[in-house]
Amino acid sequence: MIIDNIENAQNYFNLHPSFKDAFQYIASNDFSTINDAIIEFPNEIKAFITTGQGKLKATSLEKFECHDKYIDIQFCVSGVETFGWKPREKCYLQKGAYNPEKDVRFFNEQPDMFFQLTNNQFAIFFPNDVHAPMIGDSEIKKLVVKIKI
Repeated sequence: MIIDNIENAQNYFNLHPSFKDAFQYIASNDFSTINDAIIEFPNEIKAFITTGQGKLKATSLEKFECHDKYIDIQFCVSGVETFGWKPREKCYLQKGAYNPEKDVRFFNEQPDMFFQLTNNQFAIFFPNDVHAPMIGDSEIKKLVVKIKI
């Protein structure tokens, strides 16, 4: 997992061939003026903008998730979003089967840590990062970019 501010995104361009395109797109758009939408990218990148009410920790942890085929870049447009996180190798209680269509598996675990993102900050979640997003007590607007490994 990586947590940083969009101004430092160039530090991560070399981690994946699609990171440069994704981060340049994020840095060059004002998402506060864009309604919830699905964004089409080339190179097997998917993205969507969503706005929603933050959830209680217990509610978010019902979907403590990770992905096998995609890396998530989760960018906070506005609000304060808290995440739970735990390394996948420490998660033993899988909840249900892996869903290959949605590339998601869930765990019945407790996070090792919680952290917050605010405006213009992002987190990169790799397949070994189990995470619980959207924890908060107010409205959260975010961009999620999914990059195929």
